[in-house]
This record gives sequence, C-alpha cells and structure tokens, in this order.
Amino acid sequence: MYALTNVTRDYPWGSTTAIAGLLGTDPSGGPEAELWMGAHPDSPSVAATPEGPIALDQLIADHPRATLGEEVHAAFGAKLPFLAKLLAADKALSLQVHPTLERARVRFADEEAAGIPRDAAHRNYKDENHKPEMILALTNFEALCGFRPCAEAAELFRAVGAAIAATGTEVPALLRQVEMSLNSRMAEPMVVRRAFETLINGGSATTELVDLAASALASSSIELAAALGTVVDLARQYPGDQGVLISLLLNRVSLVPGEAIYLPAGNIHAYLSGLGLEVMASSDNVLRGGLTGKHIDVPELLATVDFAPGAVPVVPTRVTELGQHIWEPPFTEFVLQRVEIAVGAEPMPLIQNGPLLVLAVSGSVLLDSPRGDMVLSRGGAVFVPAAENPVMVHAHVDSADKSHTPAVVFAVTVAG
Repeated sequence: MYALTNVTRDYPWGSTTAIAGLLGTDPSGGPEAELWMGAHPDSPSVAATPEGPIALDQLIADHPRATLGEEVHAAFGAKLPFLAKLLAADKALSLQVHPTLERARVRFADEEAAGIPRDAAHRNYKDENHKPEMILALTNFEALCGFRPCAEAAELFRAVGAAIAATGTEVPALLRQVEMSLNSRMAEPMVVRRAFETLINGGSATTELVDLAASALASSSIELAAALGTVVDLARQYPGDQGVLISLLLNRVSLVPGEAIYLPAGNIHAYLSGLGLEVMASSDNVLRGGLTGKHIDVPELLATVDFAPGAVPVVPTRVTELGQHIWEPPFTEFVLQRVEIAVGAEPMPLIQNGPLLVLAVSGSVLLDSPRGDMVLSRGGAVFVPAAENPVMVHAHVDSADKSHTPAVVFAVTVAG
C-alpha cells in the first residue's frame, strides 16, 4: 500500500473551504476546486515508496501487472483506468460534454498529426480516452444534466417571453425563433438540436437576449420555477453567455448527500454548486458549450452532443449484506463504495477488482492486507495494488479524536 499526496486545482469557480472542511486540512486561502486522486499524467498523485516519492502513473508504468492485475492490464493497458476527484463548486462550471472512446481516439490522433500543442487553448482532446463519469453528492448538490422534454422547454421559453413582454419590451426575434423550433413536429432530437444551434450561434443577439431575459425575470413579481431562477443566477455569474439560456433546455437536478448521477458520452451537463465525489475514466477531454471564457468549438460540440431528451441518469445505491454502500454506473472503468465502521465493530472487507484507491473522510481506520497494513486518518488517501488483496478495514482509535467518531472511507476500484 502506498500513501498518496494529491494535487489540488485552483479553478476560480472553486470553494475556498469545502474540501478543507471535509478532509480536516487547513484552507489554502484561495479557491480549492478539485482534488485529483489517480494517475492521470496532467496531475498524478505522488506515492510514498521505500525508495522515495514517485508519481503514481510512473509507479504503475514500472510495475503494471503487480499494480493493476492481469485482467485490468489486459483490458486497459498499463494505465489506471479511473480517476477520482473531490469537486467543490461555489460557482457554475462550464456547460460541457465528453466524447465517445472511438471519437476521442480519432480526434486526438488528428490533433496530434496537426501538431497542435497539448496545452494549446484551442485544443479539444488532451488524451485518447473517453470520460464517462459519475458525481456523488457529499452536500446538497445542484446540476444541469441532459435535455428535458421539448414541451417542458417550450413552456419555459414562453415564460421568458411573457416576463419580457410584461416590462413593455418587444420580445426579441431570437426568442420567438427558439419557441418555434421547440414547437416543431419533427423528432425531438432534431427539435432540440435546432433550438440549441439557434442559441449557441446567435452571437450578439443571444448576448442581448440573455441580459434582457435575466433582467425581466429578476424583476418579475411571479415566483420563479427552479429552471427560471437558474437563468437569473447564471446570468449574474456569466453575463451574456449563451449557456445561460441553453440551461432552459436541460434537466435541473438537485441531489442530497448520498445521491448520484452518471454522465455518459454525449450527455451535456454543468455542475452548479455543492461538494461531490466525482469518479470517471482517466481522461481530461472536455468540449465546452457555454458558461465559460474558454475555447468553444461549435462544430465539434454539435458532432458530440446527444440531443435526445431523457430522464436524469440516476445511479441507485446498493447496500451489501456486509453494509458496504455501492454505486455502480454502467461503465467498465470503475465502481465506488462507501464503508462506515465504528470503534469496536467487526472489520469489513473492501470490494476490490484489481487496483484500489481509498480516501478517508472521517475518523481513522487500519487497512490490513496480506502484505502489510497502514493507518489511514481523515484526509488521507492510499493506493492499493492489485497484488494486495483482500483489504480489510478495521476501526482505529486515533489519539487525536477523543470522540471516537465512526470512520468513513470511500474506495474506487474497477467494475467487476
């Protein structure tokens, strides 16, 4: 087992307190948006080994079969297939979508052949992997996820038009065009695509409409539905951004702690606020569509988005006979588990399929494997190679914790 030092990303939308508050660490004083835990080459965790610290991606590359196991190595090569992040949003993240594995491989190769530097602002594909992901709420968590039914979206845009008309202002032609698109009798994916294209390609007309709609809704005397309130909130954060009105096309999601959703390839989404544990295939491929000052490649975005409306993809919680809480999205790269264990309780095994990443968020535990053991206290993270299996979680009395708080750990492994 290897203790990990993980990398914090200080994106401006991040909370200054949430991650530190969860892990019991001292805040940095600036935004702490994401804590990366894994072996992605952009920000790999650093493993403490007897020979000294080493980046986790290098450790795995040097010992792929021992760290990953034969089956995982055969399926994914000499790379850790998953990446975990603590994500703490005080402000909305960009409206975004992730590609399929096939498209990522082709388009990454195209950009490599074109000689586009991997750190170029206009580069779309940082690696050749897809990025299916899941977010588990650790606090109340707000998000946009996938397209809502056209009839619902049309009703929301009509409400925007009514709010604008109530101010004595003429309803802009762009808004009427979106309404007409949503009331079309074509197949819903085509209807949604037309409305989406109208907004994202509207240029200054979209900017003016966003500001007008937000102002009209904010001054309205009616009680705003959550989706309309989102327009007001997002316009404060991103004035004039096309993503503000695109949000009306999307499902608004409110999660409570312990609830999770998954985001497959093509699902357009944006995290709005809250603290969550995000798990994904190990990739950083993001195509943006709004709520950002970063590069937006509209043709590539339109070729990647799945425009079919649908229900929010919820990940149900499964509780095993031993008491482990399991979240299993329909992806092969990862499964997430939560284990809570009180002082004096019987030890509990961790489900492990190949490599295992463990994070403690409360209390203290002893991790025991046939090859050794390690005390893991709140805020600590450990990488467990496939060769160390099984791993048992024992309650551990931390001398600094006089309350004997039950320990809680999260663990990520490959789907079985």
